[in-house]
Amino acid sequence: MTSFLLASGNAHKAEEFKELFQGRLTISPAPATLPVDESGKTFAENAFLKAKAYAEAYKVPAMADDSGLVIEALPDLLGVQSARFLPELSDYKDKCRRLLELLESTEDRSAYFVCVLCFYISPDEVYFFEGRVHGVIGQGLRGEHGFGYDPVFVPTRTEQDGKSLAELPEWKNKFSHRAKAGLAALLFFKESIDKSHKKS
Repeated sequence: MTSFLLASGNAHKAEEFKELFQGRLTISPAPATLPVDESGKTFAENAFLKAKAYAEAYKVPAMADDSGLVIEALPDLLGVQSARFLPELSDYKDKCRRLLELLESTEDRSAYFVCVLCFYISPDEVYFFEGRVHGVIGQGLRGEHGFGYDPVFVPTRTEQDGKSLAELPEWKNKFSHRAKAGLAALLFFKESIDKSHKKS
């Protein structure tokens, strides 16, 4: 099994996964975005809800991802609600500034990004892969790359230069939470990938 429908109509996200999977897994955007109630209490539950909904609607194997930022000292602040944090603010830069304000008096600024991928092939065949990248919340917004909370997240790296994910596009492509989850999926599906390449 090497072809999956992305549980999203976002063509840009499909292109991101295409690069992530280096052409070894085929991820196609859905013809339309489906309304899915992401009521899960964990990233895995929400990824499952999305993958299952798209697989059942389009009758093909589907893949969904759910990701977010977890603040160690305030675990209920973002997490699975990361994308829905302060919905009245449409610009993530404003959300980041508000997050920094909330953490002003917090000494422990440890945080991590988590991504869970769910591959739904059938009710009896569902696979999950998780990736994390640890770090801290910086003191301000830095960098123009990336998206979401990248400008305020400083990942743990050998180079202790204080750079945010938004300043490290090449590093992020290799070591982000999404990249780690994707690599785990590639390694798992390697046998079926190799078989499909031999047939072609």
